[in-house]
Amino acid sequence: MYRIIKRLFDFICAILGLIGTFPLWLLAIIGILMSDWGPIFYTAHRIGKGNKPFKMFKFRSMRVAKEANETSLRPDEDRIFPFGHFIRKVKIDELPQLLNILNGTMSVVGPRPVAQDQFELFRTGKWNLAAEVPVGLSGPAALYDFIYGDQFTDETEYMEKVFETRRELEYVYVKKSSVSYDLKMIVYTIICIFYALVGKECTWILDELIVSANEYMRK
Repeated sequence: MYRIIKRLFDFICAILGLIGTFPLWLLAIIGILMSDWGPIFYTAHRIGKGNKPFKMFKFRSMRVAKEANETSLRPDEDRIFPFGHFIRKVKIDELPQLLNILNGTMSVVGPRPVAQDQFELFRTGKWNLAAEVPVGLSGPAALYDFIYGDQFTDETEYMEKVFETRRELEYVYVKKSSVSYDLKMIVYTIICIFYALVGKECTWILDELIVSANEYMRK
């Protein structure tokens, strides 16, 4: 029943989200084209539910570079144009994933999609449990990255300080997944975006996520 409710909820949210965020789509399109003429969307090859590959859509926030490594855990800061930093900060770059939610390759809440060359990092051992549910636009791991992980631009430092907790939170989501937990993550996402807009950090949400991750690490 939860899966049926979740899919219906996802479909309704995607439709309402596309309608409600239409002005933001126009803002993003104009801003991208004025910042760096080229493709509006970036299509990433990701791993979703059942470890099946799919194409994930985002607004482009970087200058086009043919030889760029697009699957690094950390973005290439030198290629992000100023408007790209803004849409990343408030997550406008993620809005095209509403199309993924509409076509069923993603959900509103779930583990984050995994890059194909990072499969061994995120989908081995107990953490492969994340493959049993649809990947999501938001969720505990995505919020942890948003609040804390995004401040680390160096990949080595990110792996040392962020990776283990982020991966554990993918596992935490599957263990706690329910209608109420999904709604909680949606509310937390809205709060975190509001905090980002006013230049503050949701330390209380971050602390709660870390406690949840540590709880399951000990099991």
